[in-house]
Amino acid sequence: MNDQQHDSTRLRRLNATFVEIAIHLGLLSFLIYSAFVLVSPFIAIAGWSVVLAVAINPVYERLKTLLGGRGGWAAAALTLLGLLIVLGPATWLGIDLLEASKGFILRVEHGELTIPAPSESVKSWPLIGAPVYEFWQLAYTNTTGALTRLAPQLKPFGEVALSTVSSAGAGTVKFLVSVIIMGFLLSSGPRLVAAANTLARRVDPGYGERFVALSGATIRAVSRGVIGIALMQAVIGGVGMWLAGVPFASLLTLAILVLGIVQIGPLIVALPLVAYAWTEMPTLNAVGVTLCMVLVYVVEAVGKPFVLAHGLTTPTLVIFLGVIGGIVAHGIPGLFVGPIVLAVAWELAKAWIYDDGSGDGAQIADGAAPKLTPPTA
Repeated sequence: MNDQQHDSTRLRRLNATFVEIAIHLGLLSFLIYSAFVLVSPFIAIAGWSVVLAVAINPVYERLKTLLGGRGGWAAAALTLLGLLIVLGPATWLGIDLLEASKGFILRVEHGELTIPAPSESVKSWPLIGAPVYEFWQLAYTNTTGALTRLAPQLKPFGEVALSTVSSAGAGTVKFLVSVIIMGFLLSSGPRLVAAANTLARRVDPGYGERFVALSGATIRAVSRGVIGIALMQAVIGGVGMWLAGVPFASLLTLAILVLGIVQIGPLIVALPLVAYAWTEMPTLNAVGVTLCMVLVYVVEAVGKPFVLAHGLTTPTLVIFLGVIGGIVAHGIPGLFVGPIVLAVAWELAKAWIYDDGSGDGAQIADGAAPKLTPPTA
């Protein structure tokens, strides 16, 4: 009987322990979930801020030295410059799109939008020849009627475009906030790096700090090598097109930037633009556009070998997927942050999977990254 009472007492204590553990886990899970819900709107902003701070930290250190060690002034100057860099092109793009849309609407209303007559050979196109010729002929004779007929089919695309513009605006605001937070992170850089290393050691005592160093080196490599060169091409091309009065200069500048980041190159934009300039623009303007596009290509030809020579091994496909995914998820700011984040994930995965103790899987820009060999006891 005593044994039965003892077993019964043990069972009650065990049940009480399980219930207590379940309550503790439930409360902890609730707190974690509640904290995540509150913080989730700021996760993207925090991630962008960290990426920007790591990418711009070498510039911050040089500027801090020039200012006699005044880190606050250096951080404030870079924050202001970052806000101007984001606001300037975004405002230019918005105004350019607005003016182009207004001009298109006015030309349609006044009947000034002219469409060339269709060729008879269009009728011979397989399957689509007859309907294409019919609609083209309608657009040639009655542009307003053709647009009215096409309006129901274009409505879904208009809704998607409106949603895209809205999300791009929200993403730009978030990016501006992340630039401001970046300024605070720059001045607290050493403490944040120490905290990151401490957390990384708790997660992985053997490789944690080395992964933190590899992440920072990859961010700087991609931001300076890939995005830096693409930004330089976009600035040169944008300024040249703006001075020459090229229509839709902001959209063409954005195209040069995107093509540069995904490693396709600006020739897809440059060659048709030069052909257009020599056929539709004054000679002086055409010469200016041509020289500008040649300079853009020179940056492409010189920049890519420089990047490869400094050990950037992230595949073009990874950069491309980062750009597309970044734009879909976060709008225009994702164009810059997406490829950096995906490149970091790629380099960390590659270093973790292929590491053989020699550190060969972690060679990136700025020389050799920290070797991923566990510390000896």
